[in-house]
Amino acid sequence: MNLPEKIHSSPLERLAVVYVRQSTLQQVERHQESTRLQYGLAEQARHYGWSPERVLVIDDDLGCSGTTAEGRLGFQRLVTEVGLGHVGLVLGIEMSRLARSCRDWHQLLEICAVCGTLIADADGIYDPAHYNDRLLLGLKGTLSEAELHILQARMHEGKRAKAKRGELCLAVPRGYVRLPDGSVEFDPDEQVQAIVRLVFAVFERRGHMNAVLRYLVDHGLKLPTRHGTTGGALEWHRPNRQTLTNMLHNPVYAGAYAFGRGVDDQRPGNPRSPRPAKPGQWLVLIKDRLPAYISFAQYEANVAQMAANRSHHRGVCRGGLSLLAGMLTCGRCGHRMIATYCSNGHDLLYACISEASVYGGERCQAFTGRALDAHVAGLILSALTPSALEVSLQLAEDIEIERAALHRQWAQRRERAAHAAERAERQYDAAEPENRLVVRTLETRWEEALRKKAVLDEDYARFCAREPARLTRQEIAFIRRLASDVPALWHAETTTPQDRQAIARLVLDRVTVTLDGRTERLQVDCDWAGGARTRSWAIRPVATLAQLSSYPALVERLTALHGNGLTAGAIADILNAEDWHPAKRADRFTRSMVAALLRRIGLVTRARRTLDAAAHCRAHEWPLRDLASELDMPEQTLHGWVNRGWVKARKIAVGAQAIWLLCADGAELERLRELRRHNLALQQRRPVTLLPIS
Repeated sequence: MNLPEKIHSSPLERLAVVYVRQSTLQQVERHQESTRLQYGLAEQARHYGWSPERVLVIDDDLGCSGTTAEGRLGFQRLVTEVGLGHVGLVLGIEMSRLARSCRDWHQLLEICAVCGTLIADADGIYDPAHYNDRLLLGLKGTLSEAELHILQARMHEGKRAKAKRGELCLAVPRGYVRLPDGSVEFDPDEQVQAIVRLVFAVFERRGHMNAVLRYLVDHGLKLPTRHGTTGGALEWHRPNRQTLTNMLHNPVYAGAYAFGRGVDDQRPGNPRSPRPAKPGQWLVLIKDRLPAYISFAQYEANVAQMAANRSHHRGVCRGGLSLLAGMLTCGRCGHRMIATYCSNGHDLLYACISEASVYGGERCQAFTGRALDAHVAGLILSALTPSALEVSLQLAEDIEIERAALHRQWAQRRERAAHAAERAERQYDAAEPENRLVVRTLETRWEEALRKKAVLDEDYARFCAREPARLTRQEIAFIRRLASDVPALWHAETTTPQDRQAIARLVLDRVTVTLDGRTERLQVDCDWAGGARTRSWAIRPVATLAQLSSYPALVERLTALHGNGLTAGAIADILNAEDWHPAKRADRFTRSMVAALLRRIGLVTRARRTLDAAAHCRAHEWPLRDLASELDMPEQTLHGWVNRGWVKARKIAVGAQAIWLLCADGAELERLRELRRHNLALQQRRPVTLLPIS
């Protein structure tokens, strides 16, 4: 046998591999001649001098695209065998069968050149180690990749041109059928149309996917699926979240023909499925082209509502007492504030910890949340009160509309079951009585249809029994009165914190709060749904009277009243009547509060008991009240230090009273002041339990 000059003894000692590939399973089924030619290369290998037992056929990639080596187990096996030096000749009908990618093709050429493996196609035999052969093989690989690009470009352009005319046949969603002439119409089944309209109506009223799914499940409603065109079988399946999501995002229900709603992201590591794009970025959008269940404006509103429901900047309603969790923004740094709870969940604190958590700095600002929540709740109630009457008038109408839709669904289901039973009866009557083989089967079908009809009638009877009675005029009037009293509904025991959070998220987009220094004043900027913005001031509790913004005026008024010779109790009554408020823990001034404030600002002398105690003081000893004033701290706190042993003290009896005398020289005073500053810092950064907010 005269062998080609490039074939010598070394390749003949190794395997001859025949690589067989078709791009799709459809080509495998319909293009059998191409597959037959590729398998015929095994005979060509024997003609070149390889014995039949040394010819290996790799056909693992039938139905796999050659655009990449990923997923092509046969090509990966071929490269492995060549790299191990087991292959002397690789045969393919043409270079496009081996690879449509220059990267994979040149990688194979490089390995073949290193291992001394020949490559053969229908035109001849090539040695990748030779420059001219390698140049020709590289050119063939480039043409193979370019050919694929040209073919794909032509097909895509033709597809896009047909889509721009609205003539490209796309899959129609549930609720539609495609007729033999290519036109799209509503599903001829009335129950299918009714259930599709019900899905959009419930979402429009309730505004959340979970609410729609819960509604369908609670009332035992299923979603239709039709296989094929008008004559396809109709099946009913349980509703699920993905199906409802596809329905609400599909513009076909708004009568729009849309093509290219996804944007392909070909970067490495990204999923193959295209990400959704906005309607303005779609390749084709033709409105009013198909029969519509809803308007396009309603479709856009539904998509916007679903986007708002999954918004990440506010998260979902959380457990706990916080009204503004996820919606509160720091007015100083612009970061989101978190809701924290202490005292076993009874005390609410809003804090901005962005600087502390990222850079290890101090908290930007923090304040108790109950006062702010009460203030914002008042703003919400004020905003809702004018619309309460409109809400009450719409409530009764919505109840009756929902009731009528449910009864229509039940009527259609019962009608379908009755039709199935009547059809089974007609088939049974039409059969010959002597043909018992057929009659028994038809009798079983008839009994099964009657059983299903009876079960459905029983379910409907139970539904009617559980359904609340229709509202009377007195009940409608009561609902209107109740809806008009929005504050009573807001503060009712049956209204949960999650309900209040949900209402706040409906009317508010964001709340920005800024502390006025260390005072009790909070600047509250509310961004309302619809674009309105309001500014108001809230009052928070503070630790001392000196933090009050009205403290200078309070001292001035207190000085004037004391100058008139009034007692502490009388001054307290006048301050309460004039709407002055203490710092915290109490809404009204008391005699003891006024007396302590008078002593603090130096308007009264020390009490007789303190004077008597001063007479018993030794060197560097202080009465407890005097030392507390010197350290600018509450007497109760200093007394607690004495009990803990943090301060050296002794107790004496003055009359019937026991008085503490504390020892504190200059160094001890500095130590106590440092201890006071340390405790204040710990209080400002005390550990709390954080609730995660999405």
